[in-house]
Amino acid sequence: MNSPLLLVIDDEPQIRRFLGISLQSQGYRVIEAGDGREGLMKIGAYDPDLVILDLGLPDMDGKKVLETISHTGKAGKVLVLSVRNDEDEKVAVLDLGAGDYVTKPFGIQELLARVRRMLRDEPPARTPRTTVFETGNFWIDLARREVAIFNEPVHLTPKEYAVLEQLATHPGRVVTQTQLLSKIWGPSHGDDSHYLRVVVGRLRQKLGDNPDNPSLIETESGVGYRFTDNLTEVPQTKSPR
Repeated sequence: MNSPLLLVIDDEPQIRRFLGISLQSQGYRVIEAGDGREGLMKIGAYDPDLVILDLGLPDMDGKKVLETISHTGKAGKVLVLSVRNDEDEKVAVLDLGAGDYVTKPFGIQELLARVRRMLRDEPPARTPRTTVFETGNFWIDLARREVAIFNEPVHLTPKEYAVLEQLATHPGRVVTQTQLLSKIWGPSHGDDSHYLRVVVGRLRQKLGDNPDNPSLIETESGVGYRFTDNLTEVPQTKSPR
């Protein structure tokens, strides 16, 4: 079986060379592109397993490349690597569906860890065929809309459950505030982040998840929330009681 194929889209030859050497040392196959048009051409020609994308390209903004990729449904396999550290920029990129965002300068070990996580064989969202998941003392049945902690049922409001469901069906992925607000409260509430903070606060309290040292729901400051990627599938006949 071939090792994963990675495409690096960056206009800096030294960055492409450094990433190529580092990724190949981990057994990955690597191809390169120096601008957005070449990158899109190689995506179409080679269908890479993961794309590492710089935003500051000479011919087009990297977000345009990401937007084009998002139409194919594969934006989740794009790791954005950029010198831009602006919060709004990160939110915009994640709202377009990017799987992760790393700011330059970066540590190669952290980047490799994020690449490994993104290449794991798991679907971007949990499907109805497997609906029961657990991690530690947390248990959720997505089909029955049931949640338990320490084998005791947790009673959630509809909004609390809706937020938890959105996060739990995208484990290890940042779900932005805008995505959660638009999906749960509606498109007109995309800027009402205080609603979301209140609901997440109550949700953490009910799940016993310490916001200072979370084991379930992590905060990506100013961007959104990330649910633990340690969820494992359990038999559908299993009950928290």
